[in-house]
Amino acid sequence: MQGRSPKILDDLIAQRQVNHSTVAIQELMHTVGVLDPSDARTATVIEVIGKQIRAMSPHRVFAPDTEVLGRGALLSGMLCRLQGYEKDGKLRALQDCVLFLQAQKLGLVVLTPNVGDYDILLQLIPTGRALFYRSK
Repeated sequence: MQGRSPKILDDLIAQRQVNHSTVAIQELMHTVGVLDPSDARTATVIEVIGKQIRAMSPHRVFAPDTEVLGRGALLSGMLCRLQGYEKDGKLRALQDCVLFLQAQKLGLVVLTPNVGDYDILLQLIPTGRALFYRSK
């Protein structure tokens, strides 16, 4: 959405079936909540986020189940301890861990530029899958 992904990644996404997690929708809506309503850029950002969410086909949006949420909380605690995260980092770690475990359970691959956390997650759970990219 920010135009920072490499063209090869954009081409790959255009040719593939894309699935989404309700966790990603939470992350997007959290961003909307954090935005300053008095900032002139806010309305545009909210529109872009809304357009992205509306473009998600309902049959391609998955919610994590109780097992994934519980295991994700445990895994995020481990990740926070290993990475020394506090406050905001803890929420991000929880969301990343739930996404990672949800994708593993569904046989999907997480697409992320977050090498630091997902490399550790892959070491802890080698059966998970992640595809990394670098932003422009």
